[in-house]
Amino acid sequence: MTATTNPTPVPWLARLGLNRPELRAWAMYDWANSAFQTTVITAVFPRFFSDYAAAGLAPAAATARFAWATTIAVTITAILGPVLGAIADARGIKKILLAASMSVGIVATALLATITRGDWVYAAVIFIVANIGIAASFVFYDSLLPHIAAPDEIDRVSTGAYAMGYLGGGVLLVVNLAWILSPATFGLADSVAAIRLSFVSVAVWWLVFSLPLFMRVAEPKPRLNPAEAAAHGSMSVAFSRLWNTFHELRGYRQAFLMLVAFLLYNDGIQTIIRMAAIYGAEVGIDQNAQIAAFVLVQFVGVPCSFLFGAVADRIGAKRAIFIAIAVYAGISMLGYFMTTAWHFFVLAALVGTVQGGSQALSRSLFARMIPKHKSSEYFGFFAVFEKFAGIAGPALFATSVSLFNSSRAAVLSVIFFFLVGAAVLTRVDVEAGEAQGRALSR
Repeated sequence: MTATTNPTPVPWLARLGLNRPELRAWAMYDWANSAFQTTVITAVFPRFFSDYAAAGLAPAAATARFAWATTIAVTITAILGPVLGAIADARGIKKILLAASMSVGIVATALLATITRGDWVYAAVIFIVANIGIAASFVFYDSLLPHIAAPDEIDRVSTGAYAMGYLGGGVLLVVNLAWILSPATFGLADSVAAIRLSFVSVAVWWLVFSLPLFMRVAEPKPRLNPAEAAAHGSMSVAFSRLWNTFHELRGYRQAFLMLVAFLLYNDGIQTIIRMAAIYGAEVGIDQNAQIAAFVLVQFVGVPCSFLFGAVADRIGAKRAIFIAIAVYAGISMLGYFMTTAWHFFVLAALVGTVQGGSQALSRSLFARMIPKHKSSEYFGFFAVFEKFAGIAGPALFATSVSLFNSSRAAVLSVIFFFLVGAAVLTRVDVEAGEAQGRALSR
């Protein structure tokens, strides 16, 4: 008889994708910046802008100005992302540009606390700058992933980082909401003072918890020598290379198809995220219930992001993304029948189960299909596709409301993006894409 041996147990940190110091340090940037996503972008600043910074304007005018500020920030980031990515790759300065863009975002976030009543122009400008800073930082942060994680662990590392982000953003959001809902308990004058303190706390949180990345994660070596880097890393040359790089990306069929699929299904995801509060208010879900549901999403997302990493290990990232898309399609259908706060909480929990996993696995799957030495440049294009996702969805949503005079019909229309995105994803040959990525890296 042949002796059998038990397989070596995998340490629990390895299962979570956080078993090495540099992996944990990299993931901490998700923990650090997610406070901006939760407190500033989603839960606190939009209402602060409309009620305080834009005081005196009609509600519709305040909403329009906020929407324009968001659009301007997204557009600037989409233009600059690939350019800065090309410079970072040529000169080997991913961490330097990450620090620069992060610093811009942190300073702008702290300056949100200086907004005065009715000064919506100043508020919009600071908000735009903060959004540009954080969005640009993601280009360089994401581009470090293929340099620190092996191909067989990249899915777990990416989902582990998203889980850290959910936890970090959720913890500070709970603290911020406690300040805002009961300022006297914490010795604050009023809710405005609490909101100002919340913005400062986000800036400090972002700065402090970003430090491990800069101490533990090494700067990838540039492929070019200093003279070549200087020639290829100038702003003018970077601009001229963009069109050629885009054509090059189109030649990498699997990576390009992955980007197109991501653009489509992520458009549906972003539409659900952006329209949830408005739709919920329309069907009678009060603001406190919505805030509680958002906090629920954060904490459900922690274990479920880790779970998606484990699922991807067993069945592959592509199949795991299909599961997430199917759940989102179900959310759209269930949203059609939503009438109570209880329904809203159920939908929030479902979003929490798949939101982090779908985003993280999309990032890691793309990372495996691109050349490492040009990771910043390609993640610049990834950022472009990610930012422009969510433009067509709300437009279709608005069109459906106009045609059918019902937001319920509009909720169902979002399924279109999940179906088409899934159809394109079926055409992605992951093994061929990974093989091409490895060949290009060599």
